[in-house]
Amino acid sequence: MLPLSISGESGPLSSQSRRGALGTLGFGALALIGSSLPASAFFGRKPGTPRVLVNGGGRTGAVDLSGLPAEWVARQGRNLNDYAAYLGSIRLQRLSVRQVIEAHAKQRGSVWNSLPPRNLWRQMVPTLRVIDRICLELEQPVKEIVSAYRCPVYNARCAGARSGSWHQANVAVDVKFPVHASTVAQTARTLRSRGLFRGGVGRYSAFTHVDTRGQNVDW
Repeated sequence: MLPLSISGESGPLSSQSRRGALGTLGFGALALIGSSLPASAFFGRKPGTPRVLVNGGGRTGAVDLSGLPAEWVARQGRNLNDYAAYLGSIRLQRLSVRQVIEAHAKQRGSVWNSLPPRNLWRQMVPTLRVIDRICLELEQPVKEIVSAYRCPVYNARCAGARSGSWHQANVAVDVKFPVHASTVAQTARTLRSRGLFRGGVGRYSAFTHVDTRGQNVDW
């Protein structure tokens, strides 16, 4: 196991810390940030590209994954359909399934990132709900999820990434909004001070890092 770090992005996900993070997002908080709107979105479709049906907000919608790198799609196999359906079941209000999946479909050199292992899928839910709530607070859509889960070999290729990055535990998101990153970071910290989550908030020049590690850390 990698050594625990109490600052920045690095550090493994201890079960105690994670339980704390999930416990903070209890029934009250989940009810507060729950959604009646579908998480699915429709995209222009080209013949022969993946089309996934997901269930969100009580309705079934189609998430067209056209435009994703063909090699990456082939590498994911059935997991891509299953993960898209799982994300749809979360019923996020402003954040789309497509945006989350696009964050994984990236390559550095000859190394591809991947979807998270199935046993880590649930780890990301609290963080995605926090990002969804930031959308509502800012009244702005997510411009891009720069990074979410990063597999170890891909993480090693990312400039500035540490070997114990919380992205590898599938609890961290680097996100861009159409407003200054400082505004996003301050909004995240305000929500955290209200007890919405426990985790890290990092401000960078072009994006904001948010994670639900279970310990409050700023940088």
